[in-house]
Amino acid sequence: MTADTPTRIVIVDDHPMVAEGIQSILESYDDVEVIATLSTGQQIIDNVATLQPDVILLDLNMPGIGGLSTTEIILERRPETRILILSMHDSPEYITSALSHGAVGYVLKDVPTEEIKHAIDAVVSGQRYLCTGAQGSLAPRDGHLREQLTNREQTILLQLAQGRSNREVALDLDISIRTVETHRKNIKRKLGISSTAGLTRYALEHGVLQGTGVSL
Repeated sequence: MTADTPTRIVIVDDHPMVAEGIQSILESYDDVEVIATLSTGQQIIDNVATLQPDVILLDLNMPGIGGLSTTEIILERRPETRILILSMHDSPEYITSALSHGAVGYVLKDVPTEEIKHAIDAVVSGQRYLCTGAQGSLAPRDGHLREQLTNREQTILLQLAQGRSNREVALDLDISIRTVETHRKNIKRKLGISSTAGLTRYALEHGVLQGTGVSL
């Protein structure tokens, strides 16, 4: 994506009126292009490689695969995609779960229409975006959000802490080495750890390696 190329958007929501309303709003801007509107997580999972969206506006509650699992699978297949959650839920549990699974933004469905565009611009520029309602709901301690490891990240943490290489982890989980490297980077960022030895120590101290026979 360059400065002269519109941001490619896919809307995923099982409520047609919502999807059509958002599409109508976004089509009034010259610097974004809605390339598809889909109704299930499985549809975007199956088509993300073909569509190659820059940003996915994703509902959390959909039939079949939910928004959180969809987010995690999409980012494994195409890590450069920005996931922007569009939801009616403003509880801290929903918001922190979405962020920990890899979403870079969270916008409530009742926000003013122009705020959706602001959110897209923010995540495209590399920022994380929380709408005002989502920020107020979180009320973070000491000004920071505590991000939890996803199930996939916990699995990869275990294997890395056991001394396995990125290539070995990739082969075992049937994912690309690049995806393992992305997970590894995210794990270190979330835990505030800079070294593999630090990951191993964390895993030991938090019981991740319990029963595996691994020691320092």
